[in-house]
Amino acid sequence: MNRPRLGPLLIVTTGAALIALSGCTVWRIGESAALARRSEPLQQLPTDATVKMLIVGDSTAVGTGASSAQHSVAGLLGHDHPRLRIDNRARDGARFSHVLDQLGTLEAGDRYDLVLVQAGGNDVIRLRGADALQNDIDQVIARAREHSDRVIVMPAGNVGNAPFFFPPVSWWMTYRARDLHRFVRTAAAQHGAVYVNLFHEKADDPFVRRPELNARDGLHPSDAGYRVWFDQLMAQADLAGPLAAAR
Repeated sequence: MNRPRLGPLLIVTTGAALIALSGCTVWRIGESAALARRSEPLQQLPTDATVKMLIVGDSTAVGTGASSAQHSVAGLLGHDHPRLRIDNRARDGARFSHVLDQLGTLEAGDRYDLVLVQAGGNDVIRLRGADALQNDIDQVIARAREHSDRVIVMPAGNVGNAPFFFPPVSWWMTYRARDLHRFVRTAAAQHGAVYVNLFHEKADDPFVRRPELNARDGLHPSDAGYRVWFDQLMAQADLAGPLAAAR
C-alpha cells in the first residue's frame, strides 16, 4: 500500500510546526544557518594524484559543523592520503534528489576510482515521502555506478538522537531515519554499492553518550564527530586497500 503524499506547502508547514514542537530554539536554528554559511566543501587536486574520488551529498559531505574543511570526512581522507584527488560537489541543504543533479553535472565519460555519497538527513527532516525517497536513492546509486565501480553510500546517523530535537518529534525523526537507512541498505545491495551504517538506537549511539561529538547547533557533527564517521567509513567500506596508492 502506498503511503499518502504530502503537498509541498503542507510539508513546509508541518516542518515548521515540528521545529516549534521539538523545542528547538531560534538560537539553534540561527547557529545551524551560520555554520552552513561558513562551510566549504574540501577539494584536493594533487599534481601526482594516483586515486580519484568524487564526493556528492549534503552538509555532512561539505563538513558543516567542523571547525574547518580539513576536519570534515573529505578533509580527513585528504590528510591521510595526500595523493588522493577529491572532487567534492556536495552542497548544504541537499536532498537525494539534489544529489542526482550533482551527478548530472558530470560528463558521460568521467570515471572515478571511488564515489562517496553522503546524504539523507534533509530527506528525513523535510519529510520527503517514502516512495519518492526510495526512487531518489535508487536513481542516485544507479547514476553513481555509471561513473565508478566502487560506490559508497553513507547517510547521516539517527537524526532523532540529535540534540536539535526533543520528544515527541525526536521519536518521529528516529522512525524516519530508520526507514532511510533501510531504503539505502536495500538499494545499495541491488546496485552493488557499499552501505556504511551510522544508525544507532539511542542507548547505543556514541553521539548521545559523548555530547562533544555534536556541533554547536546540535544537528551536525563536530570535529570529533566527523572523526567517528571517518573511522566508520574506513572500516565498513574497507578502504585501506583501495586508497593505499594515495598514501
